[in-house]
Amino acid sequence: MKKLLMGNEAIAIGAIRAGIGLASGYPGTPSTEILETLSKNLDGSFYIEWSVNEKVALEVAAGAAYTGVRSLVTMKMVGLNVAADPLMSLNYVGVKGGMVIVVADDPGPISSQTEQDTRHFGIFAKLAVFDPSSPEEAYLMIADAFEFSESLGRPVIMRVTTRICHGRASVEILPKLNFKADVGFEKSPRWVIFPKLTAQNKPIIENNLLNLSDEFSEYPFNFIEGSGRTGLACGSTCYAYVKEALKGISTDLKLFKVSTYPFPEKKALEFLKDVDKVLVIEELDPVIENCLINLCGRHKLGVKIFGKRTRHVQNVGEITPDIAQNTINRFLTGEHTDIEKSNTTDDISDNNTPPLPALPVRPPVMCAGCSHRASFLAVKEAAKGRKAVFCGDIGCYTLGNAAPLDMVDTCLCMGGGITVAQGICRGEQRSSDGGRLSFAFIGDSTFFHSGITGIINAVYNMTDIIAVILDNHTTAMTGGQQHPGMGETLMRTPAPKVDIYEIIKACGVSKAVRCNPFNFDEAKKAVASVLDEKGVRVILFEAPCVVVSKSSNKYTVDESCTGCGLCRRIGCPAMVSEDKKVYITYEACNGCGLCTQICRIGAIKGV
Repeated sequence: MKKLLMGNEAIAIGAIRAGIGLASGYPGTPSTEILETLSKNLDGSFYIEWSVNEKVALEVAAGAAYTGVRSLVTMKMVGLNVAADPLMSLNYVGVKGGMVIVVADDPGPISSQTEQDTRHFGIFAKLAVFDPSSPEEAYLMIADAFEFSESLGRPVIMRVTTRICHGRASVEILPKLNFKADVGFEKSPRWVIFPKLTAQNKPIIENNLLNLSDEFSEYPFNFIEGSGRTGLACGSTCYAYVKEALKGISTDLKLFKVSTYPFPEKKALEFLKDVDKVLVIEELDPVIENCLINLCGRHKLGVKIFGKRTRHVQNVGEITPDIAQNTINRFLTGEHTDIEKSNTTDDISDNNTPPLPALPVRPPVMCAGCSHRASFLAVKEAAKGRKAVFCGDIGCYTLGNAAPLDMVDTCLCMGGGITVAQGICRGEQRSSDGGRLSFAFIGDSTFFHSGITGIINAVYNMTDIIAVILDNHTTAMTGGQQHPGMGETLMRTPAPKVDIYEIIKACGVSKAVRCNPFNFDEAKKAVASVLDEKGVRVILFEAPCVVVSKSSNKYTVDESCTGCGLCRRIGCPAMVSEDKKVYITYEACNGCGLCTQICRIGAIKGV
C-alpha cells in the first residue's frame, strides 16, 4: 500500500514499523509533526510524551533504552544544544535497546534563531548520523538506524532538514518488522559513568567509527551514479535538487550521494577514482566537502574539490532547485560568479514563460486577538515614563519587538529572557542613574521548559526583576501542543494541571499577581502594583490562545471615529487606516475587544 506522507509522518510511521516502545520530545518546527503523528496512531504498543525540554526528553528516552525498549527522541537543532550534556555522556554509557535521536535542521533559517548543522554534533559526540534525502528514504532509514544502534550498543542521530520534514511523497508502507524487545533493566556498573568507564569505552567508540565507515561504504543509500571526469557530491535534499538539475545537462557527470556519517571513505575513494574535479553541493556547512578534501590529502590524490570553501557554492541559507542548477551551470562553464550573486536565485525559465510576480512582503505579526498584545500594552502603559528594559524569549511573543508595540529589547534562547534580565539588572546598577526596571517576558510552555530555573536563580540571588508570564494555555508557536499546565498528555489522557501561580509562590518570589490581560484596566493596575516593589515580582497574565479558543464576537468602527489613531497603537492586523479613518476587517477580527477599551470616544462597537 502507498500513502502520501509528509516527511515527519513518514518518520513516525517508519518508527512504528520498527517497533518503538517509547517516544519523547519537545515541539519545535520543523520536527513537531513526528510525535503528533505518533499520537494519531496510538495502538497500545508504545508510549509517547511531550517532555518539558529536550534534555529531559533525551534522558527519558535513554532510560527506556537502558531497559531494552526501542526509543525515539525528537527535537529541532537548537533543542540539541539543550540536550548536549546527556548526549555527550550517553555514547560512553551506551544503550541496550535501539535509540534514535531525530534532529531537524532548518536551513534559511525559516523558523529558528540560527542555522546549525547537526552533522557536526554527530562528529563531536562520535555518533553515527543518518541523513535521508527524501521522505521515502526517511521512512526506510529510521528502521536501519534502530538496527545500527542496537548492533553498536550506542544511540544514533537521524538528521533531517526542513524540506525533508515538510515535503510530501508517495511512500510504500511495508509490514511491521519482526522485532521483539528483550525488556528489563539489568543492574550493572556499565550504567554509572565514572572516568574509568569512559576510559574503557573510548577505544570501543573510536573503533566503532572506523568500522562504520567501512559498513557505510556498502550501505545502499550511499551510492555512485554515472561516469565522467567531473564529479558532483551531495546529500540530503540537495541530492533531489541536483538530480533535477542534471535532467537538462548533456555533460557526462559522476554523482556521489552521501547519506551517513562517519563518512563512507571506501565508497568515496571509488568515486574519486578517474575524476579530475568535484563540485560539492550541500546545505549549511561544508561537511562532505571537508571529508573529500581530507581524503584527497591523506591519499595524495590530485582531485580538485570545489564548494563552499572555494566560494563556488553559497554558504548561507537554503539550496533550492534553481540555485543548484545555476551553481552547476556556472561550474561546468568555468564561470566563478561572486558568492553574493550566487546566493540569489536567477530566473532560469525559458523565454516563453512569463516571470512570476514578486511575493508580497509580509512581516511576521501576532494574530488578531492575541492576548500577548494586550499584555504588552498593559505593561507599556503602566510603565510609561519609567526607564525600562524589556527582555523577551522564544515564542509568539517575540513578535512584540515590532512597531508599534516595540516591547522586546533582547531575545537569546529558550528561557534566556529571565536570566538575561538578571544580568542587565546587575549591570545597570553600576550605571550613574541607578539603572532601569528589568522586565522579562516568557510564555507558559517556555516557563516549564527552562524558565523555572531562572526564577529560582533570581530569588536566591535577590535580583530585582519583573517577570511577566504570558500564559495562553498551550504551546502556541508550534501549533498548540500539550504542556504540563494544560491537564492533558500527548497520550490523550487527562493529567494533573501544574499550576504556574503555585510554582511561582513556592519559589519564594516577593510578589505575584495574576489577571486576564483583556480586563485592560485591571491588567494595568496589576503591573503598576509591582513597579516600586523590590526583589523578584511576577505578573501572570492568563488568557487562552486565540487560535485555540476563538470568540464569536466581531467589532466594527462607526461613523463617530475621529481618526485619532489611538487604537492603532495596539498593532492589530485586523485594523487598517484609510482616509484618516480606522476600519476593522471583519474576516480578520477575532473578537478580543481590546480595541473597545482603548478607544476613548466609544467609536468601536460589537457586531
